[in-house]
Amino acid sequence: MSGFEPRVTAVRADLAAADLEGRVAAPRYAAPVPMRCAAPAVAVRKIADRAAEQQDQLLFGERFDVLDEAGGWAWGQARRDGYVGWVPREALAAAEAAPTHWVHALRTYAFAAPDIKSPARGPYSINALVSVEAREGRFVRDVDGGWFVEAHLSPIGLYADDAAAVAEQHLGAPYLWGGRDSRGLDCSGLVQQALLACGRSCPRDADMQQAAFAAPTSVEALRRGDLVFWRGHVAMLVDAERIIHANAHHMAVAVEPLAEARSRIAAAGGGEPTAFARP
Repeated sequence: MSGFEPRVTAVRADLAAADLEGRVAAPRYAAPVPMRCAAPAVAVRKIADRAAEQQDQLLFGERFDVLDEAGGWAWGQARRDGYVGWVPREALAAAEAAPTHWVHALRTYAFAAPDIKSPARGPYSINALVSVEAREGRFVRDVDGGWFVEAHLSPIGLYADDAAAVAEQHLGAPYLWGGRDSRGLDCSGLVQQALLACGRSCPRDADMQQAAFAAPTSVEALRRGDLVFWRGHVAMLVDAERIIHANAHHMAVAVEPLAEARSRIAAAGGGEPTAFARP
C-alpha cells in the first residue's frame, strides 16, 4: 500500500478494486457495481456500524461504486470525491439514468405529484444530482418519481461563478464532522460544496485540498474566493479581510475577520496558517 492514500484507495486486507490489480496486492479483486444515493443524504462511515465515525456523505444522485456487501451495508468508493467507506445498502439504488441536473438552491423538496400540496420528500441539498425524465408545468420528474420545482435545478454544465457566494448561502448551518449536506457540514465540506457548485472538482479533506490547490498566494494578495489553511482546517475568503468557515468554535458556518480567527486558532494551539491558495 506504500504510496497510496487510504482514504481514497479502494483496498482493505481482504479485497481491492479490480482497477488496482497489478498495483496493490490483495487476496481478491472486485469489479465495481455502479449505484447511486437514493436518500437525500447518507453517511459514509469508516466501518459498517451506524455508531462509527462519519468520514464523508453522499448526496442524492451521487454515484457510489459498490465492491462488497455485508449485513445490510455496502463497501465501496464515492465517485465524486473518491472517498472509500461503508454506506447502508438501503440508501442505494441502481445507477440507471445519468444525472441531467443538479440542485442549485440551498435546499429543495421532491413532491409526490406536480403539486406543492402533495406529500414532499427531502430536503435535498445543493449539489444533489437529479435525472430528469419528464416535465409538467413548473415541475420536472426524476427517475424515482419525485417532482422537483425546475427553478431550483440547473442543467449539468451550467454552474455558479462565485464560490464565496455559494458558501455564504450556508451561513448559520450547524457544524457536523464529515458533513457536506447543507443541514450540517464541516470546514472542508463547505469548501467542497462551494467549488462543486461552480463546476470545480474538489477533494474531501482539508489536507487533500491544500495539496490539490497548488497555486499559492500571499496574505497581502488575498481576495474573495481564496483559501486559508491551518493544520486540519480550511476557510474561504469573502473579501481581503474576512473568512467564511464551518468551525467547531462557533459550531456553525460563520463569517469573521481573518485576523481574529488567526489569533484565536493560534491561542488554542492550532498554530499559524500553513498556506494561502487560489483554487
